[in-house]
Amino acid sequence: MITRRTFLTRAAAGLAGGAVLPRLTLAASPQPVPARLRIGSCQIGLVEAKAAGLDGVEVRVGDGADKLRIADPAVRQQYKAQMAGTGLPISSLMMGLLNVNPLASDPRGLVWLEQCIDGAKDLGAGVILVAFFGKGNLLEDGQVKQAAVDVVVQRLKEAAPRAKDAGVILAIENTLSARQNAEILERIGHDSVRLYYDVGNSDSRGYDVPAEIRWLKQRIACFHFKDRDRYLGEGKLQFDQIAAAIKEIGYQGWIVMETASPSKDPTADAKRNAAYIRRLFGLG
Repeated sequence: MITRRTFLTRAAAGLAGGAVLPRLTLAASPQPVPARLRIGSCQIGLVEAKAAGLDGVEVRVGDGADKLRIADPAVRQQYKAQMAGTGLPISSLMMGLLNVNPLASDPRGLVWLEQCIDGAKDLGAGVILVAFFGKGNLLEDGQVKQAAVDVVVQRLKEAAPRAKDAGVILAIENTLSARQNAEILERIGHDSVRLYYDVGNSDSRGYDVPAEIRWLKQRIACFHFKDRDRYLGEGKLQFDQIAAAIKEIGYQGWIVMETASPSKDPTADAKRNAAYIRRLFGLG
């Protein structure tokens, strides 16, 4: 019998040594899974995404008010009208406010999760990005902020059943390694909480991005693609190797671009970056 401690020790050794990493298995996802890779953006709106030839967009939930913008039925109705007009869906919601009002310390955190889950269900978005950057960073001087993680684990545990009932995945995005994130997910122990994997953030931390993707497998709910201030494929990230890893794990879902706009024309640059992603994955 392999204990949890033994599992985590072996996982750490595998990542450090570049060895073949063990498979992590999960139950089937409760969310509707696209039949193919789809390309979205969190930098432009639905109308611009339509012009750029994208498949959808990720939208922000609003700033740290007691009632989030996404919780307003009138705001959601505006999004529904835009979706109807463009024929494009909202792929996911982004809780960027948690970078200023951390989930671990703001007493409204659980209520915000619930508001976002309800909003995602109403809009048909399958993923909610739960962010941990800025003030919400779970690392300090290279060490995990354990007290903050303890609160985060508890709040996500409490929100997970509501997410499952709504057919929504709560996807945590942070600066932690695959091993550290796996430990958090083990503690939460619910299939409706997974990872939002940002290839640019992970590379900037010095992590082996293709190896992490192959190891995490089904724990990844969604991807962010970016390459600092450049067009995709023109920076330091090895996107051919990243794409090979994504293909290998059989991922079928959203790749959301969080890309720069070198030309200062976000729509044209989104179209260019989307074309690059399609070539990477052989999409028609």
